[in-house]
Amino acid sequence: MAEQLTLQVEGMDCPSCTSKIEGAVCALPGVENVSLNYTNQKLKLDIGKGGNAASVKQVIQKLGYKVRENAAPEAPKSWWQTGKGRLVIAAGAILALATVLSFLMPEYAGYVFAAGALLALVPLARKAFASAILGQPFTIEMLVTIAVIGAIVIDEAAEASVVVFLFLIGELLEMMAAAKARSSVQALADLVPKSAYLVVGDKVSEVEASSLQVGDIIEVRPGGRVPADGTLTMGETAIDEAAVTGESMPRHKGVGDSVFAGSINTDGLIRMEVTQAAENNMISRILQMVEDAEASKAPTARFIDRFSKYYTPGVIVVAAMIAFLPPLFTGADLGIWVYKGLAILLIGCPCALVLSTPAAITSGISSGARQGLLMKGGAVLEAIGKVRTVAFDKTGTLSEGTPKVTDVVTFSGTEDAMLALAAAVEAGSSHPLAQAITERAEGLKLEATTDSEALRGRGVQAMVGKVEVIVASPRYAAEVASLSAGESTQIEALEMDGKTVAAVLADGKVLGIIAMRDELRDDAASAMATLKGMGISAIMLTGDNARTGKALAAQLGMEVQAELMPEDKLKTIESLREKGGVAMVGDGINDAPALARADVGIAMGGGTDVALETADAALLHEQVSDVPALIDLSQATMKNIYQNITIALGLKAVFLVTTLFGITSLWMAILADTGATVLVTINALRLLGYKPKR
Repeated sequence: MAEQLTLQVEGMDCPSCTSKIEGAVCALPGVENVSLNYTNQKLKLDIGKGGNAASVKQVIQKLGYKVRENAAPEAPKSWWQTGKGRLVIAAGAILALATVLSFLMPEYAGYVFAAGALLALVPLARKAFASAILGQPFTIEMLVTIAVIGAIVIDEAAEASVVVFLFLIGELLEMMAAAKARSSVQALADLVPKSAYLVVGDKVSEVEASSLQVGDIIEVRPGGRVPADGTLTMGETAIDEAAVTGESMPRHKGVGDSVFAGSINTDGLIRMEVTQAAENNMISRILQMVEDAEASKAPTARFIDRFSKYYTPGVIVVAAMIAFLPPLFTGADLGIWVYKGLAILLIGCPCALVLSTPAAITSGISSGARQGLLMKGGAVLEAIGKVRTVAFDKTGTLSEGTPKVTDVVTFSGTEDAMLALAAAVEAGSSHPLAQAITERAEGLKLEATTDSEALRGRGVQAMVGKVEVIVASPRYAAEVASLSAGESTQIEALEMDGKTVAAVLADGKVLGIIAMRDELRDDAASAMATLKGMGISAIMLTGDNARTGKALAAQLGMEVQAELMPEDKLKTIESLREKGGVAMVGDGINDAPALARADVGIAMGGGTDVALETADAALLHEQVSDVPALIDLSQATMKNIYQNITIALGLKAVFLVTTLFGITSLWMAILADTGATVLVTINALRLLGYKPKR
């Protein structure tokens, strides 16, 4: 059986390093399923028969990278404390010294320029030749090594020194940008406190949060962060979940409610039972999902990777032709054309191009995670922005999922008196409609009941004091009592509006009616308007009755198909796909077939295991407005990618032309790649602060 291994790789400068390391590791015997995440620097692989961890580490170290089996990353360092930072400082100091000497003692300046260039080139050359020996000769380091040594040979040591210095600065900036993107998500882990107050009997003691086990009872004090996922067993409070789900307003929590690790207890003293160990709490699962998502490449990224495999050798061939063909066939000056060829090598470095897609994808996924929009990979992020239709389940997605009392109409007596009688009869029932009535009557004094009896699907009756009270369907009420034409009209109007109506009778007399409906979420209407403004159509797919479906869809201005079984939803999704990309939004359980068949399945999950695991994306806020936000973030990310590719290729095209006409020098040529890399990185990092449309 294969052994799973996770290693922490340090020293990667750009995403091209990942393909270099993956290629070398994949070539080892017994190694399978290799995946290297550039953002968190984790290398995951399976070692089977004939393979061993030592050989994997050795190969990575030969390529010039540090590797540790402890998967936890080291604490971030300031740039000047890193090896790259120190090398940049040293190369800059030598370059400055040589520049001063060029004015004071010009006859010696060239030697200092050359020495500085070669000294700074050593780590790059080591990586280049190690990669070549391991079967990957066409690397960025190889291009720079050839160009710098070539420049020294043709007596352009000053430019060689500037080239190396600028390249090292570019690598340093990439490293700092990657660290920023990494820390933006890793900061989630810091939300979970390191300690917790464990309750054992009458004693409360402080323990490490990581030691908590499922079933432990812990105490969380006002203002404190929750150390574990759990369920409240004592007290009530308002919980601020903004850091975890992005929900701006604190939520009221009482006994039996779930609480996430990392959220803040704003009000009262509470106790809770731990439901997830530290490695499985909400924060840990979000982090794992983001890591897996960043390691999953988008189609555009895969295309760029394939393109770069042919692009780099092509650059070397073109540079060689430019350097040697004109002197060979036209007798042109060899030094001039070799210089141009070396400049083409530097211009052709694919670093900015390779970075253009993963940098944006990583920033987009990280930005989404911090706003409660979780996506399972770059392919998902790319696909969401292409959908033309969004299909919504109704119950628990567009609606709250639980019925609420919408109308109370009295035919005799007062509203409070009627509600008190109805709630007394329904008290203790777990039926959703009964709970809606008792919730509406909260605060009213309820009398005890006797002789409670269910009326076989028609309602319930009981004695409240000396009064026989019946809460039943209007049809049954019409059988046992008289309803006027006006009262019947009112009932019919409420039912036509998709509401369930219950009649309340006392000693055979109809006191009034209570209408209930699973109401739309507050942001459902605005979300549909936003989707319409984006040119995306929306349709409701519900198993509920047609009357209710049409009533709610009319409020939202969307199409509806009602009374659908799961297989009917599946067929509808298939037919919608013929018109373009389709996203399905559901609760992740009964909508699983439709979620799987859609181009993108989006779960309204509130952080449940089902939401995080069954769909392509999950909305932690449980807000309908997060659907257009997810689409907008995807479109913004793809726009960012196209901008990055344009910057990378556009700068190269400009510098290619200027080089052929003799305008561009070697140090300016390296800016075609280093400058583009910096611009691409800065542009991608803008997504970390992006606020999508809702």
